[in-house]
Amino acid sequence: MTILVAVQRQALCHVIFVGIVTAIMTSQVLSEKVGVVFGVANKRSIAWAIAKAWAAAGARLIFNYQGERLKENVEELVGEFGENVPLFPCDVSSDEEITKFFQEVRGQTDRLDLLLHSVAFAPKEALEGEFVNTTREAFRTAHDISAYSLVALAREAAPLMTNGGSIVAMTYYGAEKVVPHYNVMGVAKASLEASTRYLAYDLGPKNIRVNCISAGPVNTLAARGISGFMSMLKHYQERAPLKRSCDPAELGATGVFLASDGAVAITGQVIYVDGGYQIMGM
Repeated sequence: MTILVAVQRQALCHVIFVGIVTAIMTSQVLSEKVGVVFGVANKRSIAWAIAKAWAAAGARLIFNYQGERLKENVEELVGEFGENVPLFPCDVSSDEEITKFFQEVRGQTDRLDLLLHSVAFAPKEALEGEFVNTTREAFRTAHDISAYSLVALAREAAPLMTNGGSIVAMTYYGAEKVVPHYNVMGVAKASLEASTRYLAYDLGPKNIRVNCISAGPVNTLAARGISGFMSMLKHYQERAPLKRSCDPAELGATGVFLASDGAVAITGQVIYVDGGYQIMGM
């Protein structure tokens, strides 16, 4: 009976996902909006799920890639949107590369409406063992790439958001509660969430909104670098009110909502898309 219920639940979820994607594709709520997307690495990237949803909703997108190793992957993916989709290199740990990236953006458009920050990194050894053993360099690297980069990108994007805009960053529950092995990344995500609030305050008078999506565990390349990830995913399936985490299509739909005029009064917030896990006390 338990297996049957699980199968039925999965089938229902699939129907819901299809409905979400169909609604996004037919609504065009982001028509005429222009966005930049940071963090696509492969087809399982959360950034790719949101980028697809933004594009399906009518947005025109510009992408970054980090290093020649990832360029081919990203080129192949964005080819789904047609020929000559703008794609430029940008290592978000380099102010010089960020400046150059936005110079390229200005060559493509005179304004921006959207920015997606789905970038995070910590050395693999810092995501194993105990947090107390985090090195100074691992701490610095995790915060620089995972948190400060949002500040640096927002600073460059804001002058282009002449009609207001929406900045969306990806975070995780480990920012507020201890998740074993998430370690320094949890601390960096806490910094990211605090940065979101301060950016929301600074940029609010320009009608630029800044929010986070806190996704439940999703099987991405980055997630597989966290020790015990599959156990984490199983724990959500057992404990979350919806008995599951989330699907990339749902993250895409949330990204569209936050980018749309339907969210014009929402800023500085963390939106949880995690099957309800965040509300649980035990």
